[in-house]
Amino acid sequence: MGQTGSSAVPDDRLSSRKRRPSLVEAACEHIRTSILSGERWPGSQLATEAEFVEVLGVSRTVIREAVARLAAEGLVEARQGKGIFVSDTARYQAFQITRDEVENLSDVIQLLELRLCVETEMAALAAERRSEVDVMNMRQQLKILAEAAVGLEDSVKADVEFHSVIARASKNNYYAKLIDFLGVRLVPPRSLYLRQGQPYVGDSYKAVISAEHEAILDAIIGRDPDRARAAARAHMSGSLKRHRELHDFMSANSPKG
Repeated sequence: MGQTGSSAVPDDRLSSRKRRPSLVEAACEHIRTSILSGERWPGSQLATEAEFVEVLGVSRTVIREAVARLAAEGLVEARQGKGIFVSDTARYQAFQITRDEVENLSDVIQLLELRLCVETEMAALAAERRSEVDVMNMRQQLKILAEAAVGLEDSVKADVEFHSVIARASKNNYYAKLIDFLGVRLVPPRSLYLRQGQPYVGDSYKAVISAEHEAILDAIIGRDPDRARAAARAHMSGSLKRHRELHDFMSANSPKG
């Protein structure tokens, strides 16, 4: 038996259901941007529901749902009888890099510029503080990278893990957290672009990377912070140069619109 007409959902209700999430997300983005841009500081009071309704042209229900989402993210908190306030923990969410943001090689290059200054001092600390277990873990990742049968994805993961081990060897938890945070965001786009830039995935490319990594490891094993710093800078500078060349290579070979 087919459904009766009375059981069908009216078109206007279906339309409302489709529109509502976008309205809520738009309200979320409006409030989120005001916080992450620094316009609203942790502990400051946001506009009232009525003011948001007037400014955004949405219902109170939409504003309440948006506030609930942002509260779940830890950005805002609703204080009964007082209003909506920027959460005290919002300051720790101001620095964010999402997958959507790292969607082209230019973004990866900017992250590598950040890593250049971070990884040089990180390697120096690792040379001073590393343990034998740290050295063993670094060697293991370089062994994976050296194996001819290892595919690109596994090579990239081993590369990222090598740098993560150095971060942990620094015995500074913030280096470890930052490198793990950035490493995850570098893997997908770097894999994508290395596949497209064939000059950067051959044996000669792997040999260069291997030599740079070995220089860092050798300095860390020798507990030589100055040499570790120089080796890390040389590696990150080389990586930056290669990615910039790859950017130019892809730009020159991309279809012209």
